[in-house]
Amino acid sequence: MLEFGPIAIVLIIVVGLAVSGIKILKEYERGVVFRLGRMVNSRGPGLIYLIPFIEKMERVELRTVTMDVPSQDVITRDNVSVKVNAVLYFRVLDPNRAILEVANYLFATSQLAQVTLRSICGQAELDQLLSERDRINADLQKILDEQTDPWGIKVVLTELKHIDLPEEMQRAMARQASAERERRAKVILADGEFQASQKLQEAATIIAREPMAMQLRFLQSLTEVAGDKNSTLIFPVPIDLLTPFLKAGGNDT
Repeated sequence: MLEFGPIAIVLIIVVGLAVSGIKILKEYERGVVFRLGRMVNSRGPGLIYLIPFIEKMERVELRTVTMDVPSQDVITRDNVSVKVNAVLYFRVLDPNRAILEVANYLFATSQLAQVTLRSICGQAELDQLLSERDRINADLQKILDEQTDPWGIKVVLTELKHIDLPEEMQRAMARQASAERERRAKVILADGEFQASQKLQEAATIIAREPMAMQLRFLQSLTEVAGDKNSTLIFPVPIDLLTPFLKAGGNDT
């Protein structure tokens, strides 16, 4: 059985303490180091060393964080109650400020996003909330970026995910959309009838100016009727159509 003397035990303790101070940080991580409670600097990535019992480290991730903003009950400016949720993309630019300026930057950013989402959506009307998402997203990102800048955080993007409308509001919007489609159909039909009447008026003008055009149209109609394979065909013959033949017969006599 091995026996260790006092010196060996001390050496083992010293080596153990020395090894415990070795830390490895990934490429996207930084370590904010505090020496006796005082922040000295951020370190990393790679291999770093902390003085045991003297220095402590807080890890900070520099990759873009995707944060889901829970659904918020919002009353729009036109007094419609809706539920809105969003997604937030941000990243830490200054790890020192992210640790020193706020207790928990992830929780603080989440709470700030929820409050700002309610505020921005509450200032808009329902129609604006549904049709002007790009503007609302831009306003939301701008405000969050300004508020989180002292924490060393950059808000990259904000997007509204879903707007949950009350059931009665959904039915009302469905009726409105149906009425709008019906209105457009009637407008298109009326416009078609107006254009058709204009064409008929132009045709009547041409026929009144050129009587032979009416006769040609009559003959064309006869051709179309005859093409239906009718065995017997009875039709009136306008006197104007026979006038040239009558005149020709009179001249022969």
